[in-house]
Amino acid sequence: MLTSITESIFCCLMGKTTSVVLPVESSDGKPADGFEFVEVKPGRVLRVRHILAERPATTEAQPEAGSSVHCKRKITVYRNGQLVIENLGDVLHSEILQCQNGDVEQCSTVEVELSDYTTAPSSPDPKPAPPLPTSDLQKPAPPPRRRRRRPKRTVLIDTERCISSCKGTHPDVALFFIHGVGGSLDIWGSQLDFFSRLGYEVIAPDLAGHGASTAPQIAAAYTFYALAEDLRAIFKRYARKRNILIGHSYGVSFCTFLAHEYPEQVHKVVMINGGGPTALEPSLCSIFQLPSCVLHCLSPCLAWSFLKAGFARQGAKEKQLLKEGNAFNVSPFVLRAMMSGQYWPEGDEVYHAELTVPILLVHGMHDKFVPIEEDQRMAEILLFAFLKVIEEGSHMVMMECPETVNTLLHEFFLWEPDNSKKDTVTTVTADEATAVQTLAVSTGTPKVNKPLNK
Repeated sequence: MLTSITESIFCCLMGKTTSVVLPVESSDGKPADGFEFVEVKPGRVLRVRHILAERPATTEAQPEAGSSVHCKRKITVYRNGQLVIENLGDVLHSEILQCQNGDVEQCSTVEVELSDYTTAPSSPDPKPAPPLPTSDLQKPAPPPRRRRRRPKRTVLIDTERCISSCKGTHPDVALFFIHGVGGSLDIWGSQLDFFSRLGYEVIAPDLAGHGASTAPQIAAAYTFYALAEDLRAIFKRYARKRNILIGHSYGVSFCTFLAHEYPEQVHKVVMINGGGPTALEPSLCSIFQLPSCVLHCLSPCLAWSFLKAGFARQGAKEKQLLKEGNAFNVSPFVLRAMMSGQYWPEGDEVYHAELTVPILLVHGMHDKFVPIEEDQRMAEILLFAFLKVIEEGSHMVMMECPETVNTLLHEFFLWEPDNSKKDTVTTVTADEATAVQTLAVSTGTPKVNKPLNK
């Protein structure tokens, strides 16, 4: 670490720029080991790992019909910041994602409503007044008229969605894996190998400035919208009829963006330690607002801090995983631009509530970046969401517990709803200003299933 700090200070004094990540070109021009380089814009090249399993034409399994689900919601936003969600369609009660101990998680769509002050019981009177004589009886005073609230915005969703099991033998299924800040497609190594062996077509890009993708030396290249357009181009290039998006951390926001933009093509979504359904806004008091040369000097300390916060344990195994996954191996300029470019005001609770795609939320119990309350909040807002907590994992849970995560994801891919168990009409009420603390649960709090064991 001392050598790295010395080299960083030397680079600052000499005025040298940090190294730029460039793609590795193969000699024959063909993708090696499933790696391809896609030019999403002139001079903007992303490395993509694309594994397409070879399936003989005679053994291709035809996709199953699936189950039709009625997605109907009324989302109302009031001027005081209150958010009211009314679920008027189907509520799924399906046996999804069985744990090794045999427990079954119910659908985490929650019936929530704000308590009404007019129905609250008054304090008991120890000595009630005697009844008035008949002659003195008067008509009870009418209840005070409540001022009718005028909604600021109302969104109506009424659509039918077909949800089916996605098997590796189905040729119309593709899996997209999207990493977060400081990562690379290599953090998905265990998942890419596992699902490609099962026959799935897998696609995993390196974000701009990460891995072996090009790193433009302009901050505007790393805003949320610039990166989202990159991933839009990748999605349109490789998308099949039924696509499943798997995102980690910051990558969850891009999965949400694509699911919102392409609701007919996105079949399911997996959010791993993605946080709550809030709009993105960069922090002005963050350490990443320091100049790039200062961040370059602090890079060894930042890498060590990431190791401590990103993994439940900090042993030799975790250090090796961090090295093999090429995580947190980006230039200080890219890191600073990525953190400063996280501005996405549209991605608020209403934006997430409009999603009708089934979503699996995976949370590492020891995650120091994303509190579990944020994922619980996400499960409350989403229409069809299932929250799973892995006790042994932290922020990089897919690297720490690959077998558990792979099994969990595979069960979700194969899951489809049971139409024989349907309820209708629920109400979800939330207050954007005070978040979860203002919620009064009428039928029970959202259930978090028992953690899985490897």
